[in-house]
Amino acid sequence: MAKNKTTETEQSVTDFVNAVEDETKRKDSFELIRIMQEVTGFEPKMWGPSIIGFGSYHYKYASGHEGDAPLVGFSPRKAAISLYAYASSEQKEELLSKFGKYRATKGCIYIKKVADIDVEILKKMIAASVEYLNKLYPSN
Repeated sequence: MAKNKTTETEQSVTDFVNAVEDETKRKDSFELIRIMQEVTGFEPKMWGPSIIGFGSYHYKYASGHEGDAPLVGFSPRKAAISLYAYASSEQKEELLSKFGKYRATKGCIYIKKVADIDVEILKKMIAASVEYLNKLYPSN
């Protein structure tokens, strides 16, 4: 079975964010850390080389594949900031309808900057993600 690439590391979150070239993304990253830490109560940790995650859960799929992942997180990528938050489909749709300027795929929400979104809705999304994943994977 393949080993997960995205595992928690000891890399410094602050060093990683300080190395982000784009000043707006760097400032937004520190703001997202503050928000996610406030809502989750978890310290930020690096997951793989470029994801900042908060908390963790252990998943196991029917295929037998299993691993650990952050309850919520983000990555300041070159094109956009990728947000990783999960909720039920209905809840996610409702929150995204009020979220602001974003692009989404099945597993990610992409924003250009924090100023483009409603931070109060983001906080609700973070709380919903933690609640949803703790229900889905109750062994945490």
